[in-house]
Amino acid sequence: MSHAAQDQLEITYDRRFAKTSDYRQRVWSILTRDFFQRFIPAGGAVLDLGCGWGEFINQIQAQRKFGMDLNPSSSQHLHADVTLFHQDCSTRWPLETAALDTVFTSNFFEHLPDKEALRRTMAEALRCLKPGGRLICLGPNIRYVTGGYWDFWDHYLPLTERSLQEGMELVGFRIEWSVDRFLPYTMAKGFTPPTWMLAAYLRMPFLWRWAGKQFLVVAVKP
Repeated sequence: MSHAAQDQLEITYDRRFAKTSDYRQRVWSILTRDFFQRFIPAGGAVLDLGCGWGEFINQIQAQRKFGMDLNPSSSQHLHADVTLFHQDCSTRWPLETAALDTVFTSNFFEHLPDKEALRRTMAEALRCLKPGGRLICLGPNIRYVTGGYWDFWDHYLPLTERSLQEGMELVGFRIEWSVDRFLPYTMAKGFTPPTWMLAAYLRMPFLWRWAGKQFLVVAVKP
């Protein structure tokens, strides 16, 4: 990605999320504590793919923490215990084979230019994960978001949980858990309910069928 494109990415991210940054931090403190921490070994190594401003990776508990993003401003927001890889995710990652316990990504795959870039990215995740390690993917489900998906300038790759599962299996992952409806769609459009509601929502999966428009897919390296 050119310097101009990276600058555009920084401007877009700031325009979209700066006003809700504090709220996003509070939301992710609940998501990490009440839901995603169960997937992360306390003594393990985790990489946040498309880490943005570090809402997930700064708050998750792990022995070794990595972030990957092309946004030039990511380095300003990550905590000192997070190592940032500022690179294209579809090229080789600067990690040894079987170095990671978990790769996590949220609302990132839809920003990739095409499925070949996604395939190469997932293949790198497979290489870098230990046997039994997990790739955890959260993102907008085009089946339920429909036209609203295209409200964002930098959305390119529409996915459902089924298409993502198939792509994961083709590169060698085994699907452990797949939820077609998990979280509501976006926090970028002023939807900021009290965080106690999110904590309650996570404990009541029957509500996911009503409000969820993002998939959650967890895959394992055999």
